[in-house]
Amino acid sequence: MGDLPKERITPDEVFNSTGIYLCGPFFIKNKYQRKGPEIKVYVCIFICLVTKAIHLEIISDLTSQALIAALKRFISRRVKCHKIFSDNGTNMLGANREIKTWSKLVRDREESLFAFFAEEGIEWSFIPPRSPNWGDLWEANIKSLKYHFKRVAGNSKLSYEELLRETLITHTEAILNSRPLTPLSSDVDDLEVLTPAHFLIGRPITAIVEPSLLQCESNRLNVWQRITK
Repeated sequence: MGDLPKERITPDEVFNSTGIYLCGPFFIKNKYQRKGPEIKVYVCIFICLVTKAIHLEIISDLTSQALIAALKRFISRRVKCHKIFSDNGTNMLGANREIKTWSKLVRDREESLFAFFAEEGIEWSFIPPRSPNWGDLWEANIKSLKYHFKRVAGNSKLSYEELLRETLITHTEAILNSRPLTPLSSDVDDLEVLTPAHFLIGRPITAIVEPSLLQCESNRLNVWQRITK
């Protein structure tokens, strides 16, 4: 087994070296139309290669403008990264049409996208072709994201606010940033662990205390209760 990339083992600031990948599509309902068409959206995942902290953003399509907007939101809410790593797309040729669009965007190195990177001083690197194992860090987080998403949403079609804006995606982000990395001490009675949240806010992420709904049937809960269950 080869050595890990230096960006994975060198102490650095949070999100200074970041992996980026797109997950989806997910389908949401139009709350303004009772039987309106479903809306397609994607989740853009940013993961720190050192601390494994993640940040999730929602984009409506696979254009360079949508990706630049997600990057701007990420930089505004977190920090400006100096290195971005992503799949180069050649190992996605058998994927669906949406992912092919993303692959073409990356392979063609669209001018507007790279002009934004040049202005911000961001270096974009690509993993080797046909080597998805080089992107195991974001692939594992996408698996965790889909696990929590399916456990909560199931086959339900939620609205933008219910699914994305301030609820399910942000709760999932908090859960993934609360995963234990290592114990804080060697004392067997000390149950405190180091999590990615410690690198983001200096302490664990805590949720609002709510009554447990685990014993309630899902069909007896309203949408907001089902999301927070």
